[in-house]
Amino acid sequence: MKYANPVISGFHPDPSICRVDDDYYLVTSTFEYFPGVPVFHSKDLVNWRRIGHCLTRESQLPLHQAGSSAGIYAPTIRHHDGWFYMVTTNVSGVGNFYVRSRKAEGPWSELIGVAQGGIDPSLLFDDDGKVYFQSVQNGPQGEGIYQCVIRIETGEMLTESRLIWKGTGGNNPEAPHLYKIKNQYYLMIAEGGTELGHMETIARSENPFGPFEACPHNPILTHRSTDLPIQAAGHADLVETQDGSWWAVLLGIRPPTYPRRHHLGRETFLAPVTWTEDGWPIIGDNGRVLEQMDAPSLAPHPWPTPPVRDDFDAAELNDEWIFLRNPAPGSWSLEERPGALTLRGSEATLDEIASPAFVGRRLSHFDCRLAAQLDFEPGSAVEEAGITLFMNGKHHYDLAVTQREGRKVLMLRRTVGSLRTEQFFDCGVGPVELRVRAESHRFVFFFREANGSQIEAGWGETHFLSTEIAGGFTGVIAAMYAVSGRDAEQATSAFFDWFDYEPLNT
Repeated sequence: MKYANPVISGFHPDPSICRVDDDYYLVTSTFEYFPGVPVFHSKDLVNWRRIGHCLTRESQLPLHQAGSSAGIYAPTIRHHDGWFYMVTTNVSGVGNFYVRSRKAEGPWSELIGVAQGGIDPSLLFDDDGKVYFQSVQNGPQGEGIYQCVIRIETGEMLTESRLIWKGTGGNNPEAPHLYKIKNQYYLMIAEGGTELGHMETIARSENPFGPFEACPHNPILTHRSTDLPIQAAGHADLVETQDGSWWAVLLGIRPPTYPRRHHLGRETFLAPVTWTEDGWPIIGDNGRVLEQMDAPSLAPHPWPTPPVRDDFDAAELNDEWIFLRNPAPGSWSLEERPGALTLRGSEATLDEIASPAFVGRRLSHFDCRLAAQLDFEPGSAVEEAGITLFMNGKHHYDLAVTQREGRKVLMLRRTVGSLRTEQFFDCGVGPVELRVRAESHRFVFFFREANGSQIEAGWGETHFLSTEIAGGFTGVIAAMYAVSGRDAEQATSAFFDWFDYEPLNT
């Protein structure tokens, strides 16, 4: 039986995995989005479902000053002695920390800080009770992987940080994971940067502090200088299944255009791991990850397909929905109009480092249909509400209802760096349906008024919202938003009666 990569599509980078008996749990980075660090559950390594987030409270995840692609970097999840631990870095706040929980779905504890600097932290619980903490930093001994022993109850460093490996010479040695396998310590890292030169390398030692011997087969994973449809493969984590086989989760990109530009973000891929006779792992098909690969021997365990439409009739938002930084109090509600998501805008816009009224989800398919029904009667030209395809504050496409010269109009805005275009269309009183047809190379925007007539407003290229042009580490978010130009208490409410997300051509 075959499985298809990626196993988690859309903006889900830096995956880390652990196994508890017959269950697998995985986390990914979230950067400036809230809640932070989604937790996924699987029975077969191929089919995953989101079961919650590790960081659901502002006390755990302050993001008010987090710029685009700042915030939460590269989490690691581990399980030990009945506890789940998730360790990560808030580069816009407290630095390195971890939280813990008895259940992967949470709730998770308040932050436990670790004084060792750097990013991309990881943990190894050794057989003798010691807990080793790794991170990458440019420290007193140069750039590389540093390690200390910590007290897991408090995060206190019990030893000084020591450089344990600089890698094989590639730039940006990062994403360390230390494993104890057959009484040897294997240190696996990413090198080459999280772009087209990305690769995975490994070394081993009989001592957790080294010295480490580099694998003679390095890199054990890379797609550099290939024409494979999956690129930038790296930042991997290993897991052993209950049948004794080994697997890796890793990030990669799927650029739909040439030159290579990707807008869905870095996604989560799965690959088998084989071991050489001299005890070294090789990821995938001789260091390559393919779109179709042989599935694990675990019993297939698919989850129900999510519904296309969210009617916003539940008591809480489902786990697909995320906010841009910490949501401002009063900016959203499921209670003001039952059966609708209400957004109340403020002066905060999509262009700045702020917390606008914004509820979004990851764009996870090249081809899909997006739609929302909006009931909004703007009170002035500074008020607008609609849907956005958002990469960052300088790169986003918006289809919104606003006012011009005292008339309600529909606006298509395209913001690409310092360039901005706006087109306006007459829009009658009453609800309007906003639609987007996403294709691999372009987004096409439509709106439909209450009388049923559909109008194509225009389109924009996907590559203008790609990492290669917009910069950063995230992917496109499809969101509902509102702006009022005033305090939220004075804003006109925007009611979203439903939102559709329908994959096409899957």
